Amino acid sequence: MMKLNDLKPNDGATKNAKRVGRGIGSGKGKTCGVGQKGQKGRSGVAINGYEGGQMPLYKRLPKRGFKNLFRKQYATVSLARLQAAIDAKQIDASKEINQDALVAAKILKKTKDGVRVLASGAIKSKVNLRVAGATANAIKAVEKAGGKVDVIALVEHPARKVKLNKESESTKKSAANRAKKKK
Repeated sequence: MMKLNDLKPNDGATKNAKRVGRGIGSGKGKTCGVGQKGQKGRSGVAINGYEGGQMPLYKRLPKRGFKNLFRKQYATVSLARLQAAIDAKQIDASKEINQDALVAAKILKKTKDGVRVLASGAIKSKVNLRVAGATANAIKAVEKAGGKVDVIALVEHPARKVKLNKESESTKKSAANRAKKKK
């Protein structure tokens, strides 16, 4: 029969707390296991990528390429996939096929910055496509089948807008002043 004084936790289930700063004999006296003074002697310090003054790995490796922040990422659909959807009655070939119709038919999950049609595969149906882009071979294949491809201009991202046609008033005035000075 078990008694209350026989109860004890399993081996390794409990652990005594580390008692720091309790004398040299404890092994964790004086500096309490954090070395000496300075940044690393304080808590909450993590110096990412620092290799003790040695040139860190991220600086030793060469830089390659360029990633344009304003690039357009298109969702792509092939002519073969489009024909398969038409054959499976997922999409109606007699109506205009645009990016919303492709998402509704579950051919694409997202349109990203627009839909681009690729020429892989063949298309037999006469379709009217209205998309953001298409390869030259895809346009030829659709037109050969009796269809038509309208490439539409996309709405620009606000960060990409540049004043090309509109001149500010100060620019017009400074141009007029330069013209007067030349005379």
